[in-house]
Amino acid sequence: MNALFSFHLKAFDGLDQHWDSPRSTRWISNLVVGFFILGCIVSLLIFLEVPIPFPYLSPFFAVEISFTILLVFEILGLIFLLPKSVADSIGKQFEIISLLLLRDAFKEFGHYMGELNWDPKLLLELLPMVADGFGAVLIFGMTVLFYRTQKHQKITQSNEEQSEFIAVKKVISLYLALVFFLIVALDISRAWNTGEVSFSIQSFYTLLIFTDIFILIFSLRYSSKYYNLFRYSSFALATLFLRLTISAPAYYNVVLAVIAGGLVLGVTAIYNGLLLKENAAKPPA
Repeated sequence: MNALFSFHLKAFDGLDQHWDSPRSTRWISNLVVGFFILGCIVSLLIFLEVPIPFPYLSPFFAVEISFTILLVFEILGLIFLLPKSVADSIGKQFEIISLLLLRDAFKEFGHYMGELNWDPKLLLELLPMVADGFGAVLIFGMTVLFYRTQKHQKITQSNEEQSEFIAVKKVISLYLALVFFLIVALDISRAWNTGEVSFSIQSFYTLLIFTDIFILIFSLRYSSKYYNLFRYSSFALATLFLRLTISAPAYYNVVLAVIAGGLVLGVTAIYNGLLLKENAAKPPA
């Protein structure tokens, strides 16, 4: 069992090391640029009404596919960030949601690339796109504020416990990455067979909810303080709201995302106040 556990840790550490390398960053950038150019070619063919195997694609396909690829790599970044900091991984989730809202705004714009008749009906149709764009800006601001107000406090009592906790989160993240690659493979297969490009991010966020709850339960062996328990629980609840955001209709998606952002900001502010009070009550070393 220990040998198998060590194998999982080495596998994760190896992947994490390659992920953080400058070479991987350049490779990701080149891949996104390549897909954008390919999308531009497809968009041009659609605009020229040239028959293609995927007639359901939007004329704004280039931007849509580029943001989708970025989302894929942002989620991979989230997976590798999870063992380092649960709080930072929550911030990463909000980064993903803000990019998702931006992608939806661009995707909606693809329906209005021709000559427009600026009547009241069109203005009403554009409101969801405006809401997604404005919501992305709000989530961006909340994410920046969340990172700035975050105070990292170890819940373990020793370096050995901290190493054990991190090791368990690494194994969880490794399997989370494997499931994520499976989801991406199924999406690619579905796109090839149906011509409809989609990213099953809802399924991944559902997995994140169970992952957050498992980490919460496992953390109880190191600390049972109420405010630590509540903090981790609120993170899991925020993930639940973000999961609903992905599938919610226009306007409701923004409202749910803002509620999730307000939740983690409020809990963070209260948690920081409790830490400040607790540290002030400690006798000087």
